[in-house]
Amino acid sequence: MSIGQPPRGTRRRRSGPTLRFALGVAAVVAVGIAVTVGVPMLREPGPRPLFQLPVPCGESWQLGTYPGHDDYDVDLFPTGGDSWGRPVLASAAGTVTVSGVNGSVGGRTEQNPQGPRGRGGGYWVKIDHGGRWETQYLHLLEAPMVSAGQQVAGGQQIGLVGSTGNSGAPHLHYEQRRGWQKVETYFDGLPSGITHDDYEYTVTLTSNNC
Repeated sequence: MSIGQPPRGTRRRRSGPTLRFALGVAAVVAVGIAVTVGVPMLREPGPRPLFQLPVPCGESWQLGTYPGHDDYDVDLFPTGGDSWGRPVLASAAGTVTVSGVNGSVGGRTEQNPQGPRGRGGGYWVKIDHGGRWETQYLHLLEAPMVSAGQQVAGGQQIGLVGSTGNSGAPHLHYEQRRGWQKVETYFDGLPSGITHDDYEYTVTLTSNNC
């Protein structure tokens, strides 16, 4: 018997057709997964939800941006009183998709406001509002009050204003996204006017998140 040759009288297994069949089934499954996951992401976004300011009803807040802040990003500061620990509310009903830490928390607190900065957004929350619309809330004071997978109502409290992450002062960093793209924020059906960060810009609005 030669080395590397099967004994006489034995028959080789013909694995070719079986292997091709298995690969074919795998390809069909892969295509099915791609269609199931990918097609919804290719659909046009649905109508814009009636987003409200993410702060309690009747409060006036200053919305602003500055050079280097990134287009469409909004920083919110109350027009009266301290920012630390103010309630942060969901802008509309939806499902929490992320609740945790973006980057690192750092050490800035109300007792030590000049403590070491963290990285990124610190404590944050993302909410899926359906129709490929999403909102994000960053630099929260402490771990969010909601968990991933939780259904939230419009106006439900999700956290507190803080200065975690890469933040110079207590405030709420807020974004609205359509698909994967940030877009101009709308509140109570009206545009905020914050569309780019070419220069410093502020506007004062009163919350109708009632």
